[in-house]
Amino acid sequence: MQMPDGLPAEIDLSRPSAARVYDYFLGGAHNFEIDRQLAEQIAGMTPNLAATMRAGREFLRRAVRTLLDAGVDQFLDIGSGIPTVGNVHEVAQTANPKARVVYVDIDPVAVAHSRELLAGDDLTGVIHADLREPERILTEARGLGLLDFSQPLGILLAGVVHFVPDTDRPGDILATLRAAAAPGSHLVISHSTFEDQPQEMLDAQRLSKRTDTEITLRSRAEVTSFFGDWTILEPGVVHMPLWRPDSPSDVDEHPERFGAFGGVARYDRPTA
Repeated sequence: MQMPDGLPAEIDLSRPSAARVYDYFLGGAHNFEIDRQLAEQIAGMTPNLAATMRAGREFLRRAVRTLLDAGVDQFLDIGSGIPTVGNVHEVAQTANPKARVVYVDIDPVAVAHSRELLAGDDLTGVIHADLREPERILTEARGLGLLDFSQPLGILLAGVVHFVPDTDRPGDILATLRAAAAPGSHLVISHSTFEDQPQEMLDAQRLSKRTDTEITLRSRAEVTSFFGDWTILEPGVVHMPLWRPDSPSDVDEHPERFGAFGGVARYDRPTA
């Protein structure tokens, strides 16, 4: 198969990519026919899935703005995916032109497109790494020289922790990331769930087995545990549209239909 211009030759186009499927649902242009086929199959089973993807992106934008209001001006976005409209650096730098962002993703296509898009932007960086290697992510992020880990940091894990199976001990991974952060840092998580979900949504989630990144659905309690002892901001870990909506009209009668929880927590300075 001939590779599109600008993409590394090692990219496997014989299998769909979760990042590229996600890009397709968000209306992006960085996906291929094999990804679109899987996306359409999933959409046939769950017609509102594209809306679910957009709800996740909107949750992330609201969370980033909340962190900016709290004075956070640097972000580590792990599982960032392929660049689409409204990326973290666009949201952050609109409010604070000096905001710095390091993107991390496991998918070489996502990384290649991110580097192409961000070329010449001295306030952003891109790392090709797996969430399951948090020490490596932290080391490479420090090496870029963009993030100051002695200052408050926004750690963004939007729609990525559910790709880590229980056997890879996601709780330990999250603990490693939290331990590297300074007081005043914030952790943002959105995560797919089986709670309150119809059977067709659960069946669609199982199609993720056809990609390299199978999804593990978890309960609200499990998602909440990933914040450790950090202070969870109001309104808590809730269905994504319920997390600080811009307007009450943005929340429909069934926010649970989007199939994921979202939450934000702050690391308060320990008392002596």
